[in-house]
Amino acid sequence: MIDGGLAPGVINRRVFRVKRVFKWAVAEELVPPSVHHGLMAVTGLRRGRTSAREPERVEAVGENVVQATLSHLPEVVADMVRLQRLCGCRPAEVCLIRPCDVDTSGEVWVYRPESHKTEHHGRERIICVGPKGQDVLRPYLLRPAESYCFSPSESERKRLAVLHEQRKTPLSCGNRPGTNRKRRPKRKAGERYDTNSYRSAIHRAVDLANRMRTKQAAEDGTEPDLLPRWSPNRLRHSAATDIRKRFGLEAAQVTLGHAQADVTQVYAERDLSLAVEVMRKIG
Repeated sequence: MIDGGLAPGVINRRVFRVKRVFKWAVAEELVPPSVHHGLMAVTGLRRGRTSAREPERVEAVGENVVQATLSHLPEVVADMVRLQRLCGCRPAEVCLIRPCDVDTSGEVWVYRPESHKTEHHGRERIICVGPKGQDVLRPYLLRPAESYCFSPSESERKRLAVLHEQRKTPLSCGNRPGTNRKRRPKRKAGERYDTNSYRSAIHRAVDLANRMRTKQAAEDGTEPDLLPRWSPNRLRHSAATDIRKRFGLEAAQVTLGHAQADVTQVYAERDLSLAVEVMRKIG
């Protein structure tokens, strides 16, 4: 796996799966317990202590890069980016938002995802949405309670509507709306975004922006100022950096849901009040 160019984190996860397979085999009495005990002695690769390829560090994405990308994104995806940047949630969490998961009774809204990264540890994930985030999210709550707020099918309908408004050919000429669509498309727009489709939409927007910048630079006879390709997980890093700078490390941990082991209920309540205060001021 090292020779294949895999990063230490990927290798460690694969080795862990092997250990789990043999743990199950021991429970089913298919292999002797000594085999699993031997595998447990195999430690994972550590950063800087192996010849495995070290992955690039995930860093915050610049605000100027985000703003330059927004104008090339579909309206729905652009709002996903704005909301994630304000709340600091994970890409999967912004994809899963439904009206029934958002408590809008307070000054600061509380969003509890139906599924999240650390739920198998028995932890509750609470995301606070401040006034700016509420302005972004509010129009998407006007739908059935269990429908996903950010829908690729809705985004596609809006995109086609914009193209229709920009149409220059008279309706009496050329194709009529809907007549040039495939009857049996290989892929159909789904009911919600996942992390892959969310990331791909951002990458396509960055590529489009760079093509336009390259064309404009060629006309001006200058070097193009190209945008770096970025992914939505970097928005979370941007939010963390901003919150830590303005409110301190503890506020960043609380707002982003980085819980410690054996946290008491009193400490959790204090954390929630701190997250509410942070979102009231910046979200």
